[in-house]
Amino acid sequence: MERFKCKNIFLLLLLTLMAVTSCTSYKKVPYLQNSGDFDPVSAVELHEARIMPQDLLNITIVNPENAAASMAYNLVSPADVSRINSLTAQPALQSYIVGNDGTVNIPTLGVVEVAGKTLSEAEKHIYSLVKGAFTANPSVTVRFVDFKVSVLGEVTAPGTYTVKNGKINVFEALALARDLTVYGMRDNVKIIREDKSGKKNIYEVNLNDANILTSPYYYLQQNDVVYVTPNKSKAKNSDIGSSTSLWFSATSILISLTSLMYNILK
Repeated sequence: MERFKCKNIFLLLLLTLMAVTSCTSYKKVPYLQNSGDFDPVSAVELHEARIMPQDLLNITIVNPENAAASMAYNLVSPADVSRINSLTAQPALQSYIVGNDGTVNIPTLGVVEVAGKTLSEAEKHIYSLVKGAFTANPSVTVRFVDFKVSVLGEVTAPGTYTVKNGKINVFEALALARDLTVYGMRDNVKIIREDKSGKKNIYEVNLNDANILTSPYYYLQQNDVVYVTPNKSKAKNSDIGSSTSLWFSATSILISLTSLMYNILK
């Protein structure tokens, strides 16, 4: 009878341990857990990345009435100068690299500060400088050449990814890296960001919290690094297989508890 009772106690302890482990692990897995309580801001400004030093930009200034007149305001390779003789000409424009002082040197206009501005802000600023040079309103476009973010740590495919439109949020970046591994801490994802002065900052975001959608770090900036912190299981199992470690721990606990209960009921 006592043997049967001990067997039942052993099974009960095993089931309890499995249930507690499952519940604890599951709570750390789903994204945006409190989405039902999430209160979106009614008036949200659309995100636009800001230009930083060492960014590569395409800057185009076009006179709608005379394409040849635009030549003096665009960084065009010498081989393409002769091609700018009509509105249909499409010469290959060279890219501007933003200096460490946050400026670019635009032909005729000279040094123009662009760092810290969004693309649309930079366009408006350049437009204000050039509009008086043409009889008609010029067209100014500013685009990123190589907007990139890096994703490291506990993700399936770590690497550096190029974003064509210059707009990406943290979930999209993780999707490019094929999501977190089972060892990634969803409540402790770090974003390393450099501002226009060169200062590096580290921010922590919680992917389990739906309020991340209104966080200033939800959308990534040029050259941001997303680092997914490994959980304690990964740290403990760095030298041995995870399944082996888990079973050793569980078995050890169960043997200890069973032995204790057996001695109490003996």
